[in-house]
Amino acid sequence: MRALVTGATGFVGAAVARALVREGWQVRALARPGSDRRNIQALPVDVSEGNLADRPSLERALVGCEALFHVAADYRLGAPDPRQLYETNVDGTRNILEASRQAGVRRVVYTSSVATVGIPADGSPGSEDTPVGVADMIGHYKRSKFLAEQLVRESALSGMPVVIVNPSTPIGPGDVKPTPTGQLVLDAAAGRMPAYVDTGLNIVHVDDVAAGHLLAFHRGRPGERYILGGQDMTLREILFEIAQLVGRKPPRIRLATGVVLPIAYVAEAVARVTGRPGRITLEGVRMARKRMFFSSAKASRELGYQWRSPTEALRDAIAWLREQGSLP
Repeated sequence: MRALVTGATGFVGAAVARALVREGWQVRALARPGSDRRNIQALPVDVSEGNLADRPSLERALVGCEALFHVAADYRLGAPDPRQLYETNVDGTRNILEASRQAGVRRVVYTSSVATVGIPADGSPGSEDTPVGVADMIGHYKRSKFLAEQLVRESALSGMPVVIVNPSTPIGPGDVKPTPTGQLVLDAAAGRMPAYVDTGLNIVHVDDVAAGHLLAFHRGRPGERYILGGQDMTLREILFEIAQLVGRKPPRIRLATGVVLPIAYVAEAVARVTGRPGRITLEGVRMARKRMFFSSAKASRELGYQWRSPTEALRDAIAWLREQGSLP
């Protein structure tokens, strides 16, 4: 079978493309002209140039495809121009869904995020059924992904065969940009994180997320969403694990988010002047006020989804960073 993968040059999209190739699929990758294609240069994939704003390019890319894995997204916190997030994440999703309907694609797997999932007030892990609304979305990235997922769910109600997956915090090889999470791993491994805040993330290997995409294609119920996560860890535990893997001392200083907020304001002001994104954003600090813990029980039960130890994910990410020359 042939599948189109949007975002195949990126972190999660490349992992999905690798998983499809291993299963014997013919893979076509949608890529912008001049994009960084290191993640797919060793893969036997057909590259179709285009972008989510160019409807004719999407129609060309979908010719002969039985499946669409729509992974592409603009994942930035504190973006200087938030309109770009909505143009890619919402308008782009609408364009590719309409093009796939016209092309007669048999099934679509849409990559959402746990950013759209509710977090219970009692600190227990969030699930697909945790109540949440757009007013709960902190920042433009989460809001744009929430609106895009709502659009996808409406398409499913109108009969489109689309399954939604919600990855938690993927870590592993191929984070070329890097994503905000990949930057965290890089900074921690390089010894550039002397302190931490009391928050938490659900860590999962990017290749397990990719495997979950294929399971969603084969076994997922149209209109349903499935959290593809791994293990809940506090940020302190994550930084301790990274320190162990690279032979550094873990940070000992714990900062309250109220202390970090003024730093984030200054960092964003500097970023606006220099045009270079800062490592600390108001959006990120505000999100850190809650531990982002999630349950993948539904995906395990309905899809047969499994995940490996977060230590493996961190180890593979660090090994890849060293191969790229980002770490000594």
